[in-house]
Amino acid sequence: MTANTVPSDAPSVDVCLLLEGTWPYVRGGVSSWINQLILGLPELTFSVFFIGGQREAYGKRHYAIPDNVVHLEEHFLESAWTSLPGQPTQDGDVSRLMLDVHRFLHYPDEPSAEQGEAFLDTLAESRIGREDFLHSRASWQAITEGYGKHCSDPSFVNYFWTLRSMQAPLFMLADAARNMPRARMLHSISTGYAGMLGSVLQRRWGCHYLLSEHGIYTKERKIDLAQASWIAESPGEQLNTGLDAEVSYIRRLWIRFFERIGLVAYRSAHSIIALYEGNRRRQILDGADPEKTRVIPNGIALDNWADALERRPPGIPPVVGLVGRVVPIKDVKTFIRAMRGVVSAMPEAEGWIVGPEEEDPDYAAECRSLVVSLGLQGKVRFLGFRQMQELLPQLGVMVLTSISEAQPLVVLEAWAAGTPVVTSDVGSCRELVEGSSAEDRDLGQAGEVVAIADPQATARAILSLLRNPQRWQATQAVGLQRVRRYYTEELMLARYRELYREATESA
Repeated sequence: MTANTVPSDAPSVDVCLLLEGTWPYVRGGVSSWINQLILGLPELTFSVFFIGGQREAYGKRHYAIPDNVVHLEEHFLESAWTSLPGQPTQDGDVSRLMLDVHRFLHYPDEPSAEQGEAFLDTLAESRIGREDFLHSRASWQAITEGYGKHCSDPSFVNYFWTLRSMQAPLFMLADAARNMPRARMLHSISTGYAGMLGSVLQRRWGCHYLLSEHGIYTKERKIDLAQASWIAESPGEQLNTGLDAEVSYIRRLWIRFFERIGLVAYRSAHSIIALYEGNRRRQILDGADPEKTRVIPNGIALDNWADALERRPPGIPPVVGLVGRVVPIKDVKTFIRAMRGVVSAMPEAEGWIVGPEEEDPDYAAECRSLVVSLGLQGKVRFLGFRQMQELLPQLGVMVLTSISEAQPLVVLEAWAAGTPVVTSDVGSCRELVEGSSAEDRDLGQAGEVVAIADPQATARAILSLLRNPQRWQATQAVGLQRVRRYYTEELMLARYRELYREATESA
C-alpha cells in the first residue's frame, strides 16, 4: 500500500501536498506545475501524499524528488479491498452511521450542510473502519436499503460493487492518513479523493487547508464517465455522451459521488484557488463560498525560454504541432482531421503529435489508423515526448484541440518560444488568446480560438496564420508581450509564497 516512506519520526513540515494521479509519475500539465512550485519555494519543506489507481499504471518517476520534499508516501486505490487484521465494530451505532454515509454520498435528495459535517466527522474520527465497510452487517443493510429505495436500473450486483468501488478508497485513505507526519498547513491540488483526504486531515489537525484546482475535477470526471466503457449499462440502454443528456443510473451514482465529496472539500478549505475567472465562478456554482475563492494564474520561468526564442528559424515553419497526451480529452482526432484540410491547401505542411501514448493505447491506435485512412502518412507524425524548449521553436503554429482544459501551460510556453496558437474554446483559452482585462485585450490577439471538435474551423485558423506572414508576426508579438506581462513564474510564486506564509504563521 505504501512505498518510499521516510521514518515515522520525520520532523513536522511546512506544507503537506495531497496529489491524485500527478507528480512525480505523470509528465507535464499539473505535474510540471507542482514541480515548479516545490523547486520555486526552496525555503519551505513539503510532505507529499500521492494517490494513484492501479500500481502498474505508474511506472518510473518522471521528476526527481527535491531536497525540500522530506516525506513522500504512495497509496493506490486498488489496495482499498485489502482486509486489515481485526473484526468489524460491533457497536450498534455503526448501523446508523453507515446509513448516514450512504444517504450523503448516494441518495438523490440534496444533502444538508449538517449531513456533510456528520459524514466528515465519521471519516475523520474513524467512527467506521474499513473492516466495518467491507464486512459488517451494517454495511450490507445500508447498501440493500439504498438499492430498494432508489435504484431501478442496474442489477443489485452492479449496484453493490459500484458503491464498494466508490467508498472503499475513502476508508483506506482515512486509515492511511493516521500515520502522516503533521504539517503546518495542507494543500490539495484537486477535489476528488485528494480533496476529501484534505478535509479529513484538516479536521484532525485543525490547520489551514488550501485547495487549488487547475481543472474542475467534477466536470472532468463527468467527461470521463460519459466516455467510460467499463460502466455496464442497463439492457438496451444507449448512452448519449452529451454531458447534459440522461445517463445511466450507475453513471449518475458516480457523478453524484464526486459532486458530494467535492462539496465537502469546498466547505472544509479555507482558501480555494482557480486558474481563471470562469473556473472560479464554476467553483461557486458547485458550492464554494465566494469569500474563499480567488484567481492565481499559472506562470512560466521566462529565463528558461530565452534560448528557445533565439533558436527559431527565419520565416514561418510549415509545421503544426499538437502538444499533449494522446487521450480522448485532448481530441487528437480533430487535430488529425484538421491536418487533412491544411495539407490539402498547403502540401508542404506537416503535423506533429507530441506527447505520450501509453495512457490510452487503444485511443492512440485509433489515432494512428485515422492518419492512414485520411492518407496522411508521412505528413502527420507521432513524436512521443519531447523537450518543449527544443520542439516549440520548430513549429509555425501550436494547436490545442482539447474538449476540456483549465489554463494550459503549453500555451504560455508556445508564446515564450515565439509560436502563435490555435486553440479550442475551452477553459481559459479564450481569455489567454484574446486578453482577460481591458488593458490585456488592448494588446490584441495571440492566436485563434475555434469551436470544440470543429476540424474545418481549426484548419482555416491554422492556414490563416501560416499563409499570412504579417498577421503571423503580429500575433507572435502579442503572445510574447502577454506572457511577459501577466504570466511569469515570479508572479505566480510570489502569490503562493504569500498564501503559504499567512497559513504557516498562523499554525
